[in-house]
Amino acid sequence: MSRAALVTQRQLLQLLSKGEFLSGQKVADELGLSRTAIANHIKLLQEIGLDVYKVKGKGYRLAKPLSLLDASCIIACKEAVTPDVLVQNITDSTNSQLMQKVTDGSVRTPGYVIVAEAQTAGRGRRGKVWYSPFGASLYFSMYWRLEQGVQAAMGLSLVVAIALSRVLEQCYKLSPTVKWPNDVYIDGKKLAGILVELAGQADAACDVIIGIGLNIQLPTQSGSYIDQSYTDLCSGYPHPIDRNKLVAQLQQKLITMLRQFSQHGFADFASEFNRRDHFYMKPVKLSGSTETEGLCLGVDKQGALLIKTNQAIKAFYGGELSLRAGS
Repeated sequence: MSRAALVTQRQLLQLLSKGEFLSGQKVADELGLSRTAIANHIKLLQEIGLDVYKVKGKGYRLAKPLSLLDASCIIACKEAVTPDVLVQNITDSTNSQLMQKVTDGSVRTPGYVIVAEAQTAGRGRRGKVWYSPFGASLYFSMYWRLEQGVQAAMGLSLVVAIALSRVLEQCYKLSPTVKWPNDVYIDGKKLAGILVELAGQADAACDVIIGIGLNIQLPTQSGSYIDQSYTDLCSGYPHPIDRNKLVAQLQQKLITMLRQFSQHGFADFASEFNRRDHFYMKPVKLSGSTETEGLCLGVDKQGALLIKTNQAIKAFYGGELSLRAGS
């Protein structure tokens, strides 16, 4: 999509954001376009998950008011000086966009963040698609750097899960749990997923892209696209969610905790992860190249998952593994 088209869509969304009816002619006049062009832009927005409907004689309206992400609002919400946040309207993947910027050298500052209103190719772990409807979630990617190399990333996704949990607990009065190695739950349902991607070698500094997908207020049709039990932030928090403030809160919390992680590793966070562990002391089943069943004992000081089987206590260090409840 051209830059001009993206600008037009942003202007259109700002007009519709209050959730009030606007006639197609009024919108066309405001943006200097034909009514056919406006209808085409509305169709594109609907295709990426935005709930826009049309009533004859009244015009277009969003199903609910929409508070757009805004870089100036994010800056105003910050309590401390932190690196820049780039706000994008629609992107393929915030992780992919940020990795490209790191690769071409345009981003070098740890803590730099990209957020987007929607993703057309959002990704989760193990090659899964991350459902990314417009304005319904937080699609957040942060750059970090580990000077000690790839081996220093052990437990990193768990620290990110703890950081997000602290924000949800301290700012939104929720009681999240974490699931090894990359999920955050509320009331037994998935609220957020984490995707950490590394670029580097074992004996050299490592670039890290930390992706977080956090459900805010998913549309009613989301169940057709998500293959597990899920929830969103609005279901557990009775007040409007300011996503701009949430971006600022999450960026600051991550920077603080990742500095500590970079200096001391995961050992400082192991006990907190176990306290929050969704499966702690419960039967689990771990699937990968083989399947392991047993009692979840949490994680060790390196972030390895510990499962007590009939034979021994086994440690698992990540990779293409899937953890779920056992029988």
